[in-house]
Amino acid sequence: MSGPIFLVIGDDPHGLGEELEALGVTVTRLAVPVTGETLMDAGLADAAVVILTEMSEAAAIAVAKERHPAIRAVTYSDRALPAYAARVTDLAVDPDLVPVAVVAEELVAEATGEGVGASTETD
Repeated sequence: MSGPIFLVIGDDPHGLGEELEALGVTVTRLAVPVTGETLMDAGLADAAVVILTEMSEAAAIAVAKERHPAIRAVTYSDRALPAYAARVTDLAVDPDLVPVAVVAEELVAEATGEGVGASTETD
């Protein structure tokens, strides 16, 4: 597989990782607990997006942003994000409000530069 790398933290009960893989991106799954070392070993330095599906690991977002400030941090869970992690999270999505396929498509489009607002060349 080629294209952007996505890190998915947690048990991913809604299957976001599978949806992303179906769209052709590389997905690395991280089991909990997550540490700075496990994030780096999983390829954090080359990843475009880190997705948290288990709010008990919310500190992983802060660690990921500290080590790779440009990474896009996303949560996909029906549980509330702790305030300390909300400050460094770029996008929090409730699976009851946005279907997993839509989230996957939008994240891939954004990571590949094909999302809303992407420039297009015309002849």
